Amino acid sequence: MYMGDRKSRQATNAVALEIVTKGWTTPSLRDEIYIQLTRQTTENTKIDSLQRGWELLGVCLYFFPPTLRFYSYLDGFISRHLDYSCDIPGLQVPISHFASLCQRRLNRALQTGAKKGVRKPSLDEVEQAKKSIFHPSMFGSCLEDVMLMQKERYPDRQLPWIQTILSEEVLRLNGAKTEGIFRVPGDIDEVNALKIRCDQWVIPSDCPDPHIPASLLKLWYRELYQPLIPAEFYQECIDNFSEPEVAMSIVNRLPEINRLVLCYLLRFLQVFAAVENASVTKMDVNNLAMVMAPNCLRCESEDPKIIFENTRKEMGFLRTLIQHLDTSFMEGVV
Repeated sequence: MYMGDRKSRQATNAVALEIVTKGWTTPSLRDEIYIQLTRQTTENTKIDSLQRGWELLGVCLYFFPPTLRFYSYLDGFISRHLDYSCDIPGLQVPISHFASLCQRRLNRALQTGAKKGVRKPSLDEVEQAKKSIFHPSMFGSCLEDVMLMQKERYPDRQLPWIQTILSEEVLRLNGAKTEGIFRVPGDIDEVNALKIRCDQWVIPSDCPDPHIPASLLKLWYRELYQPLIPAEFYQECIDNFSEPEVAMSIVNRLPEINRLVLCYLLRFLQVFAAVENASVTKMDVNNLAMVMAPNCLRCESEDPKIIFENTRKEMGFLRTLIQHLDTSFMEGVV
């Protein structure tokens, strides 16, 4: 139905959500879904149907991998379509483009597994998964993909361009001396406009106030495909939210890109936590931890009691890191 071969009263994204949810919740169905997609995109002479089939393959790989038993076949199928000779006249998006993206998502899914957490996929997530096929964005992507996007422009950078450029813009606009920074939202139209410019690699230069880049920076952290502190470390963070030594050991065990991005953020927040700045901004270490913790840690439980109890511990964990982590080694790292 998603491919248009059969009529459906449901919108295409709703059909995709139904398929993705079945695959995500029932691992035994995953290979069958991928088998059907490979069959329906083989020798398919209907242009629209073929494009939607590859589109759906990319969407599914955003949420869950095949089993190891089927991985080699799917990898081979995708690899055979990487060559430009596989492209078919009339397609809005070349098959080789879909294949390249599917290969990256397949390799990532194999390493990280299915979408983490207990919350089922949502329509918004399906829309993001589809949108990023055609318009790769630094928002809503995983850190590895963000680094891949900037590799050609900034091959020597160790950190995401979007992270450093927005952080520098907040400081350039005197955000460290602006009351309510990170708490007061920037004008939504200005934030959206800045988001579009950043996705076009345009360096911010005309923001009227620091709340705009500050709001967009928070959004970038919050929309990362996987939380800055990966889900597998979440419970350990919660259990040791007030233990500096354990907290610092967790940071050192993070994947390298996550560790660098987190340490850059902490060094940035330590500037604002300094007494001479906090006295002006009214954003001391407690307030900074309160507004930034949800952008670093994600509670996957749907139990309101657990969410409420963990919120305080998430804040405590980030406060502990701001106060105790030595980030001097990040000096000059970009």
